[in-house]
Amino acid sequence: MTVYKALTIAGSDSGGGAGIQADLKTFQELGVFGMSAITAVTAQNTLGVQGVYPLSAEAVAAQIESVAADLGADAVKTGMLFSADIIRTVAEQVKKHGWERLVVDPVMIAKGGAPLLQEEAVAALKEALLPLAFVITPNIPEAEALTGIAIRTMDDRREAARLLHRMGARYVVIKGGHDDEGEETVDLLYNGSEFSYFKSKRIDTRHTHGTGCTFAAAVAAELAKGRHPVDAVGTAKSFVQAAISQPLGIGQGHGPTNHWAYRQYGE
Repeated sequence: MTVYKALTIAGSDSGGGAGIQADLKTFQELGVFGMSAITAVTAQNTLGVQGVYPLSAEAVAAQIESVAADLGADAVKTGMLFSADIIRTVAEQVKKHGWERLVVDPVMIAKGGAPLLQEEAVAALKEALLPLAFVITPNIPEAEALTGIAIRTMDDRREAARLLHRMGARYVVIKGGHDDEGEETVDLLYNGSEFSYFKSKRIDTRHTHGTGCTFAAAVAAELAKGRHPVDAVGTAKSFVQAAISQPLGIGQGHGPTNHWAYRQYGE
């Protein structure tokens, strides 16, 4: 039996809805062995982020080295990286270990509005990590922050995707969940020459905590299994849609998605 392996380099969410907790649940549900390197510990629940406690860049590097030296990784996913030092350290490790299937989720702001990436770290993300990305998965506000352009229309989204591709990412996904117009959400995928569109019915729910982490983790899991990026994004879209469609209904704020819904209920 072939065991596919994926490494998440991200923050810990004590509430279990996002971060490495969401990533590891997603890996497991999609039949991939998950490993983690924690960048920061957050005190967090569905009501918001009560505290952020970053680890040192040295501690992050040590975790990655331990995984690489023994287990290896078929795909790597980054989430909350917090600081410029951690971003540069992660980029160095990715290059050192020759990891090509890198999914970068440029986590900047928590669902409740708390900042998860220092302002000075945005430049490091663009300069050091984005050029290594096989797939990058920003939402609309993150794409705006990375490209410096306002995104109001689909044409704006296509232009942002072109800019992110020029910055080095081989495949660019700009998620449409923050575009609240219409009855559908549309995720856009750009490969440098053509666009693909992934549509799903918009669901009116507050239980969306961790959707970004989960989406990127699902892409990484499918890439770890050798899937083409277009297929990986399609599965990720279906996985998240199922997770939102069958809410757990827990928490008093932005509740978590249902990570077992894709397996239990299908698409």
